[in-house]
Amino acid sequence: MKQNLTISMDRDTVRKAKVLAARRSTSISALVAAQIEALVGEDESYERAKRQAMMLLERGFHLGGTHRADRTALHER
Repeated sequence: MKQNLTISMDRDTVRKAKVLAARRSTSISALVAAQIEALVGEDESYERAKRQAMMLLERGFHLGGTHRADRTALHER
């Protein structure tokens, strides 16, 4: 379901948008809708990647090696 949206823009920008829309055989409304959908998609992808990265950081990585002494033993010296 679609919903209308009203925006205010500078006259020169509207004029340039009309020319751009005509060159692409579309409307200003379609141009704006496509850009907003792209921004929303990018934001969702970023948030998903951020959650995955945070999960990896919380889980940690085994980089090899072994612990020969625990932290308290090292600080007792």
